[in-house]
Amino acid sequence: MTGFSHRFRLSSRMARLMAVSTFLSLGSVPAYAQVSSREGIALQDQIMELRQQLSQVQSSGASSSGSLPAPVAQGSQTSGASGDLVTQLLDRVNTLESQQRDMRGQLDELTNQLKEQSASLSKQMGDMQFAMQNGGAAAGTAAAASSHHEDAAASRTETSEKAAAQTPEGYLKAGNAALLKHDFSAAQENAQSAVSHGKGTAKVDGQYLLGQSLAGQKQYRDSAVAYYDAYKLSPKGPRAPYSLLGVSASLLALGDKKAACQAIGKLKTEFPSPTERVAKSTAVFSKQGGCS
Repeated sequence: MTGFSHRFRLSSRMARLMAVSTFLSLGSVPAYAQVSSREGIALQDQIMELRQQLSQVQSSGASSSGSLPAPVAQGSQTSGASGDLVTQLLDRVNTLESQQRDMRGQLDELTNQLKEQSASLSKQMGDMQFAMQNGGAAAGTAAAASSHHEDAAASRTETSEKAAAQTPEGYLKAGNAALLKHDFSAAQENAQSAVSHGKGTAKVDGQYLLGQSLAGQKQYRDSAVAYYDAYKLSPKGPRAPYSLLGVSASLLALGDKKAACQAIGKLKTEFPSPTERVAKSTAVFSKQGGCS
């Protein structure tokens, strides 16, 4: 409103000046008329002042092609505020651009680090694969060698066991184990091998084992013969009384009590002081055969 009032007063003054100028140019008032009075002198002073102002206005108008000075905009304060806002926005844009440059730099740095780590990891994996391949080959060679040694040792052990089993003692051991399992056929086979290959005590033990294996198969006649052959091989040996008991038991199984009692009589005559086990078995068989 201040700018508008100023323009309005300026326009009114210019109108008055133009009117006075027109009046003066027509010569309606002579220069000398009524100038002696106080009012006239005052009016004359005002006229002169108005002429000077008009001259200044006309000079100013001529320099600006007759247009009035540009009025001050009503929102001048708003323009200042807008200028401040623009300045703030520019500062914010500059700040964001700076942050973006920093972030781009950090991103480039992280990308480089990732590339370096990837390359290092690839190298490590390659080294590990190489080591595993070489180590695996070495381990495979060592395992093969170890397996070969183990196989060789097992083969030697098996060969030794077979060699041991092919001795009279080995046959006796295998035969007695089969007898405990009631595998009488295997016991008979090993007993016959022991008798064929053995000498001395081994041969006697093999013959006694043959009688046991035949009795287990209920071949009592053959078992009686096998037991008697064991007795004949060593009449005074530790197997002799047991061999005579075996003859008696086989004959009782065949129902030949008379022959069984003869075997018991021979046992009592040749071994008057038998072991407790032999004595108990003799009493049992004597009772079964009705021996006197």
